[in-house]
Amino acid sequence: MQNGSEKSRLLLIDDDRELGDMLRDFLAPDNIQLQPCVSGEEGLAEHGRLGFDLIILDIMLPGMSGLDVLRKLREKSSVPVIMLTARGDDVDRIIGLEFGADDYLAKPFNPRELLARIKAILRRTHFTPENNGEHVFGSIAMNGSARTVFVNGNPLPLTGTEFELLRCLLETPGVVVSKERLSEQALGRRLLPYDRSIDTHISNLRGKLEKSGSGKESIQNQRGVGYVLTPNARRKTGPS
Repeated sequence: MQNGSEKSRLLLIDDDRELGDMLRDFLAPDNIQLQPCVSGEEGLAEHGRLGFDLIILDIMLPGMSGLDVLRKLREKSSVPVIMLTARGDDVDRIIGLEFGADDYLAKPFNPRELLARIKAILRRTHFTPENNGEHVFGSIAMNGSARTVFVNGNPLPLTGTEFELLRCLLETPGVVVSKERLSEQALGRRLLPYDRSIDTHISNLRGKLEKSGSGKESIQNQRGVGYVLTPNARRKTGPS
């Protein structure tokens, strides 16, 4: 997101040309410039050429599917992604989150709801004085202003949502953070009934921490309450 009066630049990858025209006009008054693309190949090429603050990605695309586009994006970029999915299509939704999407919205949707999701993501990825703190816990070191995370001195690539979840857990290590608070901070919206987005994002974050060699810290699930970042208390195997 840009400072001052500069526009935020968004990319829409959706083969519905009428939707693209409608959203471009709808978002313009909020200082958001939307560029529509009608295929995954075109969208990947445009993002590689220009770069964008956020991508709105439809799962159902001709040729290369939205999930394939998302997978290729995550190989090189942590740009925030909002998926557009068919209503009730939970499988694609979960897979998209596992592939690194930041949020999702089911079609048909209210443009005002999409605008709210866009603003929430742009706010959290935009530098502000209140989110520039540094947090250190065990082998994990986070710099809020640079939006970087290091584990044992090595950089840990995270999506925007994963970064915000880790920031929230690092602010109160050892204290359980409710799913409601995690949703509000990481997704910028209230936790919805039967919404497993936070659980999927936490699973992705936990996997990345484990692969990074962080053996000293662990994200634990407190069933029905939330998650907590604690020292990893693995049980010893074999005779005591």
